[in-house]
Amino acid sequence: MSSEYMQDIILNNEQKEFIKKIKEKIRHSQYNALKSVNKELINLYWEIGKAIVNTDESWGKSIVKSLSLELQKEFPGIKGFSVSNLWNMAQFYNEYNSNEKLQPLVGEISWTKHILIMQKCKDNKEKEFYILATKKFGWTKNVLIHQIETQAYERFLIKQTNYEKTLSPELKKRAVLAVKDEYIFDFLDLGKITQRQLEIELVKNIRKFLLEMGSQFAFIGNQYKLKINNKEYFVDLLLYHNI
Repeated sequence: MSSEYMQDIILNNEQKEFIKKIKEKIRHSQYNALKSVNKELINLYWEIGKAIVNTDESWGKSIVKSLSLELQKEFPGIKGFSVSNLWNMAQFYNEYNSNEKLQPLVGEISWTKHILIMQKCKDNKEKEFYILATKKFGWTKNVLIHQIETQAYERFLIKQTNYEKTLSPELKKRAVLAVKDEYIFDFLDLGKITQRQLEIELVKNIRKFLLEMGSQFAFIGNQYKLKINNKEYFVDLLLYHNI
């Protein structure tokens, strides 16, 4: 048995609490760093979108394709400079620049979530609701999709749901997943979390995960075995919704 392992075993409660606090400081710092990078990225996309919107009309739409090719050549491996994403930046600037309530919120959530909200929400008040809720409760991309598809905004208007009381405050500013998306990690040249790692983390924090998903969900199990036509299949995470 290694000396390092022995050292870990004989740690007293005070020492363990000390180490726990250091780990929390590191996670908090990582989260703040990701938030800072996200704002820088959103600001960059805002400026690119503004430049595209204000280009000389005589250049035509082909300038965006040329820009995309040149940027991908100059910055290989960064997916954020595709033609479609450049047009998203232009749409982003157009829609938010003229709205005094939406413009201050541009740096509050990740780019992927902004795209989802722009694509799925036409009303500006609806957009504002999902941006603020995503920021406040740390909704991941999949949770945001779920909330939009289950019409959380409409339910809020009908029932005036108080999210402050229904969700734990611990969800607000803790999860790194709240700001992690593919564009941010391309921008930083960092690795991506694997599907298996994500599953393990969700199972470890299943109560918080279920709170994120909303009410009426029950956790059945992970790697849940199903047998169909004499073949075995394993579901990463199986949830049951009773509505």
